[in-house]
Amino acid sequence: MREYTLSYLFNGEPRTQAFELKQPELPEHEAALHLLQLHFGDAENGLILPPTDAAPEEILQQAQVMGITRIEVL
Repeated sequence: MREYTLSYLFNGEPRTQAFELKQPELPEHEAALHLLQLHFGDAENGLILPPTDAAPEEILQQAQVMGITRIEVL
């Protein structure tokens, strides 16, 4: 398992979050998906999360719409 630290803005406020994942690298769109699940995964409206077959650009766009921006994988 590898630990990834994500630095990002959530509604304009700086945040960091650590994830332990089995994958050897973490592209920005996958990091965005983890953050969407973290912040909105329990929401009653399942439409907040992008579909499983969403393109990387769609995932990043959805994250931006939901207030998650400037994602950096450290």
